[in-house]
Amino acid sequence: MSSDTGTGCHGRTDWNAWHDDYADPDSALSARLAVVRGEIRSALADHGARAQPLTVLSACAGDGRDILGVLAEQEEPRRRRIATTLLETDPRNLERAERFCRDAGLDQVRLLDRDAGLSSSYLDAAPADLVLMCGVFGNLTDADVHGLIEFLPALCRTGATLIWTRSRRAPDLTPAIRSWLAGARFTELSFTAPPGVQGTVGTHRFDGEPQQLLAGRRLFRFVR
Repeated sequence: MSSDTGTGCHGRTDWNAWHDDYADPDSALSARLAVVRGEIRSALADHGARAQPLTVLSACAGDGRDILGVLAEQEEPRRRRIATTLLETDPRNLERAERFCRDAGLDQVRLLDRDAGLSSSYLDAAPADLVLMCGVFGNLTDADVHGLIEFLPALCRTGATLIWTRSRRAPDLTPAIRSWLAGARFTELSFTAPPGVQGTVGTHRFDGEPQQLLAGRRLFRFVR
């Protein structure tokens, strides 16, 4: 595991304390985590038949419990074929993720202290086969969400899986997000909107051609 300094995708929220709701198995956050992990398992299974290693990229990863929890379930030969990069800037979240990786023997995971809002942060991590944008879209302006979606083809290999989350709190942006993704050549595989909670999880396949990843762009800043 390695670390590079960065400014982080932080707004006004304490993104370490934000994880506290995971302690309640009945919380909306725990329910969302279960859906995301299920989608990750399906994506890993779908890509698993290929001979080459699988690459995973998680932006604003927090403590990485979505992807790391699934990686820990994989048998040793399989997990070593999954090269995973997490971008996060909160040192407490990084410390927790590093501790989990150490305890679970996930030594193929890179934990990078980098601002996911900068295009340069992705230069040695993309294009990837599985891209996680969980907990990102709900913390940006609508314009930045749209701009980030237009940038996603630079992060994805053709056929890559994208998993994203977003609340349906008013005004609900999820219909626009799904439309923007379609316009960027992402085919929707599933959209989970459980009754009684505002959180949603979308899974898409990138059917376009990867775009060149240009350094030096500010993609977004967290507003929460």
